[in-house]
Amino acid sequence: MSNSDLPGSLALLPYDPSTAAQAPRIAIESVSPAVDNGMFAAKGIAGQPITVKATIFADGHDKLAACVLWRVEGDEEWQMAPLELLGNDLWQGEFTPVQVARHEFVVQAWWDVYGSYRYELEKKYGAGVPIGLELWEGRIHLEKALERADENVRPGLESLLSRFDQCGSEGEKVALLLGSEAERTMRDADAYPHLTHSIEYPLDIERVKAQFASWYELFPRSQTDSPERHGTFRDVIDQLPRVRDMGFDVLYFPPIHPIGLAHRKGKNNTLGAGPDQPGSPYAIGSPDGGHDAIHPQLGSFEDFRALVAAAAEHGLEIALDFAIQCSPDHPWLKEHPGWFSWRPDGSMRYAENPPKKYQDIVNVDFYAKDAVPDLWLALRDVVWLWVEQGVKIFRVDNPHTKPLPFWEWLIADIRGRDPEVMFLAEAFTKPAMMARLGKIGYSQSYTYFTWRNTKAELTEYFTQLNEPPLRDCYRPNFFVNTPDINPTFLQTSGRPGFLIRAALATMGSGLWGMYSGFELCEGAPLTPGKEEYLDSEKYEIRPRDWYAPGNIMAEIAQLNRIRKQNPALQTHLGLTFYHAFNDNILYFGKHTADLENFVLVAVSLDPFNAQEAHFELPLWEFGLDDNADTQGEDLMTGHRWTWHGKTQWMRLDPSMPFGIWRIRPAL
Repeated sequence: MSNSDLPGSLALLPYDPSTAAQAPRIAIESVSPAVDNGMFAAKGIAGQPITVKATIFADGHDKLAACVLWRVEGDEEWQMAPLELLGNDLWQGEFTPVQVARHEFVVQAWWDVYGSYRYELEKKYGAGVPIGLELWEGRIHLEKALERADENVRPGLESLLSRFDQCGSEGEKVALLLGSEAERTMRDADAYPHLTHSIEYPLDIERVKAQFASWYELFPRSQTDSPERHGTFRDVIDQLPRVRDMGFDVLYFPPIHPIGLAHRKGKNNTLGAGPDQPGSPYAIGSPDGGHDAIHPQLGSFEDFRALVAAAAEHGLEIALDFAIQCSPDHPWLKEHPGWFSWRPDGSMRYAENPPKKYQDIVNVDFYAKDAVPDLWLALRDVVWLWVEQGVKIFRVDNPHTKPLPFWEWLIADIRGRDPEVMFLAEAFTKPAMMARLGKIGYSQSYTYFTWRNTKAELTEYFTQLNEPPLRDCYRPNFFVNTPDINPTFLQTSGRPGFLIRAALATMGSGLWGMYSGFELCEGAPLTPGKEEYLDSEKYEIRPRDWYAPGNIMAEIAQLNRIRKQNPALQTHLGLTFYHAFNDNILYFGKHTADLENFVLVAVSLDPFNAQEAHFELPLWEFGLDDNADTQGEDLMTGHRWTWHGKTQWMRLDPSMPFGIWRIRPAL
């Protein structure tokens, strides 16, 4: 069925019977997935089913039929998938988009005349009442269908009519009219009476990494054996096997552009650093160039492309930081002063978060006199330049401080050229803004996970992420730390605390990330309780001994391996909390729709003491009784056993403060 066949909805209140009779007779409500009733696109992944639900009803008791029509946006032809009635007017069906592109779908419903007839015929025949007239009506249904059918359906209808006339008994005629062949053929010849459709709902279908990926962040300049020698892209290539072996598939860099000298920040964010100190990479721009240039000490564009290619050979994709901020030395200040804000005395307006002032950074003004459209186009061209170098993933710094219309335009423009490009929002701000960034095109986002530590906090937050509206517009990336955030929990919890947060992040979401040093359990704060690292890498070159005693690289590698081997863990969706009778133990499960992959996760939230609890195996999920046997497997160690019954007992020790178990019914 083409789009031209979709009947229009009446926008005006009908004032006369003739007009009112043309209004939709069938109600289609509560369609999902839908974000703000279709104002924004819901999110999906290519190759994964999209489950469509809708409440559909009409007057009377006649049967209805419904379907979902879907297509890649711009295609002429629609594809169709049926919707099935679940009960209480709730209909459900699914389709599977395979192309990374913007899609759209429409829910349709119509009077199922033949379905109503079959229902009544079956009831009357079963009750033994006379059905002579009903059989006559059945033949009329076949005749009318033949009159309107196209050449592909006509032979089937002609055959049904011929066999109907040859039937020797009522029972044979009933069997033919109620049979699957008649049902299928009559559906193909349906007249679609009272056909009604919903609005067109957009879907943003992306590649798998938008939902399932493990991010590792490092500073390229620190990939060196001495703080006196600036690391290079070639040095990063030497680190690729280590990052790969920990199981990561996205390698993310803070800004790699030239760093300004004006007001350059020194060690531990001190003022007045000399030119021999590297400065913050977020102070972008110098005489060597701006956002479209590479810091000379890192290497050349040729070196960068070699790094991208080498990373791909190790199964790693490079992600870059897109930070829209400038050093006072950025070339744009001289070339385009009209893109910036100036104070009344002619001085530059530095970036501020009062009472803090960032003298090494100035911000552009998106709505300055000369900024529209030139600044917008220049920023778009910066992103596209790096796409041309092989970068398809961008982590955007503080997107909530830039105009939403700019992001909606830029992301649509870039993804219109290359739909595989993805954007991660680094937006630690109010919930409505974080959700809105997802609605306008961001593939994924940083989250509040960093500050959720108790069982109650984690339960509430994970539940929110699994419910509308967030489940349809917001993909959470659970970063356990960042160069800007040294979580207070990690400052005092030691190695067990890092294992706890790693388990929560890797098992809680399909997307997680860590900033280098986490695997070494680095947590020393600049000031106790302050979320700033002592000797922060943002302001100095920091070589590390990656194999220092106490590291948790093996545990991280196994957690990532478990994620890749268990499809249930490759999304934040589908998480269900189960009963563990201890407020210091978070206990939940995830499973695939067919229950073939079912993983249980228990995490102690106490890094200092062993925690014990009785807990319930979710036998009801398998349709088992409370005394059934199930097979368990510890995915960290490979140990296997048989569980007897629903109620079990666990003990989690700080040396291994979590358990990850695959469960299946015993054979």
